[in-house]
Amino acid sequence: MDKVVPATAAAVADIPDGASLAVGGFGLSGVPNVLIAALYTQGATALSVVSNNCGVDGGGLGVLLAAGRIARVTGSYIGDNKEFARQYLGGELEVELVPQGTLAERLRAGGCGIPAFYTPAGVGTQVADGGLPLRYGRDGEVAVASAPKEVREFGGREHVLEHGITTDFALVRAWKGDRHGNLRFRRAARNFNPSAAMAGRVTIAEVEHLVEPGELDPDTVHVPGVFVQRVVPLTPTQAASKGIERRTVREGMREGEAGR
Repeated sequence: MDKVVPATAAAVADIPDGASLAVGGFGLSGVPNVLIAALYTQGATALSVVSNNCGVDGGGLGVLLAAGRIARVTGSYIGDNKEFARQYLGGELEVELVPQGTLAERLRAGGCGIPAFYTPAGVGTQVADGGLPLRYGRDGEVAVASAPKEVREFGGREHVLEHGITTDFALVRAWKGDRHGNLRFRRAARNFNPSAAMAGRVTIAEVEHLVEPGELDPDTVHVPGVFVQRVVPLTPTQAASKGIERRTVREGMREGEAGR
C-alpha cells in the first residue's frame, strides 16, 4: 500500500518511447514540472500527450516539446507557446484541438470506464463535421484532417459523439498526498489534474506535502488512491517553485508593491 517512490528518476524510468501521457495543469498552474524534468532527463521520445495545453516556451511540457520528444498533442489551445505553433504549422507535430470542457469530460469518462458520450459542444463546426487540420505538410497544406463524427438528436437538440480517453501513464501535481496515493489539490491548481489522474493506467503524482495515511479527511480527497500508483514527495524547494505565466501590476504601481 505504500506507493512512495523516493527518487523521481525511478518513478518515470519505465515510460517507453511512444507512450501516451495525460498531464495535469493549466498554463503554469498545477503542472508536474519535476516529473516532466525527470522524463526529459530519462530520454523517452515520440510521446503522445493529452493535456489542456503544451506549456510555454521553456516551461512545463514546453521543455519536452522543444527537445522534439512529443509527436502528438491532444489539447484545448496552443496559447503563447511559439515553438508549439511553429512545430504544428511546420508539419513536425500532430495536434488534435478539442473544446476545453469536452477534453475534461473525455479524460473523466475514460477514467470511469465510459467509452463514449454525446455532447452538444462542437455541433455545426469542424469538430463534428471533420476537416480540422491534425497535421500540416512541409508545404503548409493540410496533410491529415479530422474525420466527421457521429451526430444524434436528443430532446430536439443535436449532439456529437466523443470518445473517452485513457493513456499509458499520467503525470500530475498535488498539494497534499498520502502514502496510499490519496490526493488533494489547492484552488486553481486542481484544474485538469484529477481528470488526468483518473485517465492514466499508471498515474504518477508529485506531491508538495506528503502526509501519513489517515491524516487526510476522506471528505476532502479529490482523487482516491485507487487511481494512483506512484507518489513522489517534493523537497521544500521543489514545492515552492511555481511559475507565473503572465505577471501584471496595476498602472502606476511599482512591481515590488504588487501583492501587498
